[in-house]
Amino acid sequence: MSRIAHTFEALRQRGEKALVTYLTAGDPDLETSEQVIHALVGAGVDLLEIGFPFSDPMADGPTIQAAAERALAAGTTLHGVLALVARVRRHTNVPIVLMGYFNPVFRYGADAFARDAAAAGVDGLLLVDLPPEEAGELHPQLRAAGVDLITLLAPTTPEARMARLAGAAEGFLYYVSMTGVTGTQAVDPAAIAGAVAEVRRHSAVPVAVGFGVTTPDDARAVAGFADAVVVGSALVKVIATHAGSPRLIEEVQGFARALKAAVTPDAA
Repeated sequence: MSRIAHTFEALRQRGEKALVTYLTAGDPDLETSEQVIHALVGAGVDLLEIGFPFSDPMADGPTIQAAAERALAAGTTLHGVLALVARVRRHTNVPIVLMGYFNPVFRYGADAFARDAAAAGVDGLLLVDLPPEEAGELHPQLRAAGVDLITLLAPTTPEARMARLAGAAEGFLYYVSMTGVTGTQAVDPAAIAGAVAEVRRHSAVPVAVGFGVTTPDDARAVAGFADAVVVGSALVKVIATHAGSPRLIEEVQGFARALKAAVTPDAA
């Protein structure tokens, strides 16, 4: 059983939902990112989503765009991000999903990337600009290496396509809660609960909801109908606000613990 599947099964047996947190690797530098990742694990985060920076992050709002610019300015590369994952993996079994755009992976090379990602300890890959129908030059290599290619679904996904993609999903499904870019709108749980229920009709893999989840109250509401809650821009803001400060780790852990408590029934 993969680390992703094992984590979701363990949570299911305890009646808990998963907290997934996103950060941009290399913002403000890879050393700080490594410290933040360990802080998140210590705070009880169930799955780590690590973004590798790209110069044209079209799906991301201003917060993550700025984080990508800072990471690139600091010299962050995909090779460096994989090395970061390898260091982190020596200390934790928390699942790690890389999130980003296809161009850096294409330049790295599909065979080499799948091999190196698996060796580093990557469990899944989410490419926001690579439709599943166009993933033929990468997906077989990932599958052979044991790395799940995570599928994105959105409110605009036609029902027939949603059923097809959901039925073939690996690891977990990432349901984008709104149209538009990350971190620019508030999540509306009532508007997406029915959509998540529809997705579940077509797939046995867990459903995670992201884009717009910014507060513990948001996380609690989404956890009422989703298997996992993804928090990205709000955490990136915490990191940006306290980067270089001795309070950074304390602030990160405090925010993550509040989110985890919100998605844990006994603690809510």
